[in-house]
Amino acid sequence: MFTHALPHPSATSSLARWLIVGFLTGAASVIVFHQGIGELLHASGIVSRQFYSLTPTRPLGVPQLWSLAFWGGVWGIALAAALVRMNGTASLLFGALIFGAVLPTLVAWFVVAPLKGLPVASGGVATQMMLAVVLNGAWGFGAGIGLALFGRPHPHEQRHWASPV
Repeated sequence: MFTHALPHPSATSSLARWLIVGFLTGAASVIVFHQGIGELLHASGIVSRQFYSLTPTRPLGVPQLWSLAFWGGVWGIALAAALVRMNGTASLLFGALIFGAVLPTLVAWFVVAPLKGLPVASGGVATQMMLAVVLNGAWGFGAGIGLALFGRPHPHEQRHWASPV
């Protein structure tokens, strides 16, 4: 006889839904928010770098936009896992904004940049550092909107929602 309880199916399926929506909204947020804000900054002359680039990435040759969208989806899973217990739309959006502005930015500066042979923390150039925080914060905010809209069950399904952890 088992002495521990198995998770309720609705809790497991709710967590799976939450994480899948995290991936999908994380990927979509790269295209709409991260790249969109970047393109607006480029169009206004604030930054010189162009966005929505389809330049092939190394080593697989995947277009840069789709590579960024994939990694935005992976970060979306991490975001969803970190914010799974957030209650209320405002706290979810604020948590997503802070998560996006801080964690992906730090990983890009101190892990990805050295692996690509680029200067750590944008070489200490304040405008480039701020750009990373703004773009990644916008990504987090967009992913948070997606989680708020699509991650939780609809109100008529609320009776089936159980805490996934």
